[in-house]
Amino acid sequence: MGVMGAMGKDVRTVTILGSTGSVGCNTVELVEAEAGRFVVEALSANRNVELLAAQALRLRPRLAVVADESAYKDLKKALSGSNIEVAAGAEAVVEAASRPSDWVMAAIVGAAGLQPTLAAVRRGATVGLANKETLVCAGALVMAEVERGGATLVPVDSEHSAIFQVFDFTQKEKVDKIILTASGGPFRTMSREAMSAVTPEQAVAHPNWDMGAKISVDSATMMNKGLELIEAFHLFGLPEDKIDILVHPQSVVHSMVAYVDGSVLAQLGTPDMRTPISYALGWPKRMEAPGRRLDLAAVGSLTFEAPDPIRFPALRLARAALREGGGAPTIINAANEVAVQAFLGRTIGFLDIARVVEEVLAALQGSVLGVLEDILALDAEARRVARERVAACAN
Repeated sequence: MGVMGAMGKDVRTVTILGSTGSVGCNTVELVEAEAGRFVVEALSANRNVELLAAQALRLRPRLAVVADESAYKDLKKALSGSNIEVAAGAEAVVEAASRPSDWVMAAIVGAAGLQPTLAAVRRGATVGLANKETLVCAGALVMAEVERGGATLVPVDSEHSAIFQVFDFTQKEKVDKIILTASGGPFRTMSREAMSAVTPEQAVAHPNWDMGAKISVDSATMMNKGLELIEAFHLFGLPEDKIDILVHPQSVVHSMVAYVDGSVLAQLGTPDMRTPISYALGWPKRMEAPGRRLDLAAVGSLTFEAPDPIRFPALRLARAALREGGGAPTIINAANEVAVQAFLGRTIGFLDIARVVEEVLAALQGSVLGVLEDILALDAEARRVARERVAACAN
């Protein structure tokens, strides 16, 4: 994770992949706040043409891409006369990531972010990594490409950003463990019986963070923390038994690193994604962020508790997948994406999400991955099996 020479320049060129999502919109806000410091090379969105076009007209990137090919004409029309190049489709998103820029925000939700992130890594960019699924489903491959391409990953998830800020990479052997904190989500104190009846509206109403629907549901099941466990394994190179998870409802302590001398270093702040985004965007220097400042006297008290693996089986599944290795993390990520989408579409219940993931993991055990094509094939197969399990749950 060395500092790249390009990062020393006064003006930084940036590409924002997933610019219309929650993280992407916050990144756009920070870039606009210091307009003279950044030049935007490319923006990409999935299908939100209206917002993408509005962002493009303000930021004036060289390229604007919409992943949904059916939205190409609408984007082309919206940007007519702007001299902004317009493209559409999955390959065009990869092309956007391949364009020359110093820094890339990888904020495409889910496995769809894998190939664009790899494209940015392979050309040696500094990547603000907000797409945990990239490391979950292809961690070994991505980290090998980071080394080969001379890229830098600066994590954007608040937990991994916190660890990154207090992790002594020069004395990695002196790290006793890392501790990922979790809010516990909206159902932290709810019984399993009550959780069986929760609605998508309840699941996306996170008590502390403003996030997209998929990530909010993952927080509610605590699968988000399971995926972050796997991400931390790849980012910091520590074994699974040296990565702890601790429920901290106030979301003030964003994560901690414990050292062999008994010291525990933590990064604290208000629950505002603009803080870790600004850290990644400005890295290795810090930049201003507009968020509310932490007032510990006003907070009053901070509490911590162990997560309940019975009520939140996603944590057990993630640890099992990490221990199994091979394609197991790819399987749980793909199955979870399908199950969450089915829950949001009211096809299955809340507790069925983890059940589907566990059944798919059991059905596809023993997978071995070699190259990207293996990962993509296993991802597709896991989604197919997950859709079968969803259909069975629905019936």
